[in-house]
Amino acid sequence: MEFKAIPFFSFNFGTQDLIHSILKRLWTLRALERENGEANDAPDSEVGVGTSKKSRPTSVNANALKLTSELLRMFVTEAIQRAAAIAEAEGASQIEPTHLEIILPQLLLDF
Repeated sequence: MEFKAIPFFSFNFGTQDLIHSILKRLWTLRALERENGEANDAPDSEVGVGTSKKSRPTSVNANALKLTSELLRMFVTEAIQRAAAIAEAEGASQIEPTHLEIILPQLLLDF
């Protein structure tokens, strides 16, 4: 049984802008969590403690962003290839979530 080519790159997944947006969103959420955690954990007498710390925006080097994008692209491509092999062995015509569940543990260990 032969699988049709998946239009994976039609999502433009490899763009660095998408990865950068995802990373910025995660950094923002973590910063908010830290601020909320520090405000809740600090006793009333220590309200001003730690406020002298600069709040710098987190950024990423262009080369690190390229590397992250490429690593993510390779990871997803490998997951699709392995899941397709499992689906083909089972005689399925398309990849199902169960196929991804089968390959995921070894894939995570390999990466």
